[in-house]
Amino acid sequence: MGELIDALTVAGKAALGFQAIFFALLAIGINVQFGYAGLLNFGQIAFAMLGGFGIAISVSKWGLPFWVGVLVGVLAAVVLALLLGLPTLRLRADYLAIATIATAEGLRLLFRSVSATPVTNGTRGLSAFNGDFIALAPWDTARRYRFLGTSWSGAELWVALVGWVLVALACLLVWALVRSPWGRVLKSIREDEDAVRALGKNVYVYKMQALVLGGVVGAFGGMIYAVGTGSAVPDQYQNANTFLAYAALILGGAARVLGPVVGAMLLLFILQFADTLLRALIDNGVIPSELLSSTDVAQIRFVLVGLGLILLLVFRPQGIFGDRREVMLDAR
Repeated sequence: MGELIDALTVAGKAALGFQAIFFALLAIGINVQFGYAGLLNFGQIAFAMLGGFGIAISVSKWGLPFWVGVLVGVLAAVVLALLLGLPTLRLRADYLAIATIATAEGLRLLFRSVSATPVTNGTRGLSAFNGDFIALAPWDTARRYRFLGTSWSGAELWVALVGWVLVALACLLVWALVRSPWGRVLKSIREDEDAVRALGKNVYVYKMQALVLGGVVGAFGGMIYAVGTGSAVPDQYQNANTFLAYAALILGGAARVLGPVVGAMLLLFILQFADTLLRALIDNGVIPSELLSSTDVAQIRFVLVGLGLILLLVFRPQGIFGDRREVMLDAR
């Protein structure tokens, strides 16, 4: 029983921490692109990397203020979305998918390369760039605080507070947009872009706007991740994170404003709960080490999440809060 309570406590903190915020913002951006517009963006992590490194490089290498670094990260995400969208959005969805996943991996390899080391520090990455941000906290960031039965540092609480405010603002923006004429056109493009084009709407422009907006939201996710860890390392931004964000979106429900947020919290809760509980059971001899070792837990927890997603797709493909009609789309 003690192991179960400890696992629930640690998992609860993970569901509220900066990693949950990171995946929530990635998934919100994907929701705009895929859930509402039908765009297959498999390189969302590239926008997050530009957001995180936008701050890290601006502060550590160029000596610019933190908030200027935020603007640099946003502008970099906009430029990347335009570069990706201009040649691909007039084509089928699979071209955008191929271009985005290749770009994300290419950028990661570029940022960790020897030639980029003077700017990005290569595989070592950048650190010590979030001091100005942490200093804005209205409480003592060196102290430990008790919150919902868990222990948080003042810096962790500040990052989580700002992050969840960003998530709330992003959700509010999405809620307002999808109920506007712009959002109705976007959902119509997802269903049948030929019909929308026949009505005189510029489908290409609407798709580009959705790609840019989703990319900027993803960039803010990368910023939260960077200030939360206090570092920006290229290998932190693996393509696997994009697919975990898709898992969060599917779990919560696509084309739903709160679906990505709930999905991200549940995903981090399940991953951390499984990790903590399995390790505790192994350490206490409940699970024999011959059957499962501590080094295997990191992979087993993803297997459990995968099995859960398979069952979810079989019995409730629209996700927890989703609508079955929203996921029966023809992505173009």
